[in-house]
This record gives sequence, structure tokens and C-alpha cells, in this order.
Amino acid sequence: MKTLQKNSHYFALIVALSAMAGSMFFSEVLQYPPCVLCWYQRVCMYPIVGILALGIYFRDKYVYRSVLLLSGIGMLISLYHNLLYYQVLPEAAAPCRLGVSCTTKFIEYFGFITIPFLSGTAFALVILFMLFYRHSVLSGEKKSSKGRSAL
Repeated sequence: MKTLQKNSHYFALIVALSAMAGSMFFSEVLQYPPCVLCWYQRVCMYPIVGILALGIYFRDKYVYRSVLLLSGIGMLISLYHNLLYYQVLPEAAAPCRLGVSCTTKFIEYFGFITIPFLSGTAFALVILFMLFYRHSVLSGEKKSSKGRSAL
């Protein structure tokens, strides 16, 4: 468990990179045009890759703050997108007025794995890994402050 906590920022980077590569594959290779909500989710996911890469490179132990903010916003957008996609919310509530509808089904594996589902899963994993990393950072600070107070 300690190994997971200490390396969870690497796992979050792998998930974010995979999500970015997947969205680029869908739009650039398979030629699936992204809807408005997909664009907003990309706006949240793509910077996470750079922020995490720089945070890892510069050993910024507080990188989780920015990543949790962006992934939380992205997760909310993804949740809204999934509610539209699975018709929990009416299509009239969709912001997609021109171009591709937010409920267009490009892929659907096993009856539930869709592009909005994949996005939500990626944001949820990034959030989970960043919470593990945050716990590791905060527990490390507690240990070091206990050591200083004993002097």
C-alpha cells in the first residue's frame, strides 16, 4: 500500500496520458468529431498531463492540488455528460446545439463502455491516485514534524 501511495502520481500520469492519447485517437484516427462536452473534458484532462509531468520532474509534492481541481471539474462535466448519454437527463438539457450531439453513440462495448464512460473512469482514477498521493504527502509531513518537535 505504501508503494502505491508513494508512486500514485506516476499512475495518475499514465492514466491522464492514456486518456489524452485515447481522445486524440478517437478524433484524429477514427475521425469521431468531439461534442461540446467532450471538448470541455479535454480542456480539463490535457493540462493534467503537463502539470503532473512538471510536478514529477520538479518533485513538487503539492502537485495534487492543481490536479485534483482540474480532475474534479472534469469529473463533474463527465458525470453530466453520462447522465445525458444514458438518458437520465433529457436531451433538451444538452449544450450541444450545433454539430455533434452529446448523445451520439460512436462506441458501446458490453452495453455500457462508451466514450463518456471512459472519460469519467479516467477522471475518477486520476482523483483516486491523487488522493492516495495526497495522503502519502500529508502523512510524511506529520512524521517529519513529530521528529522535529522531539528535538
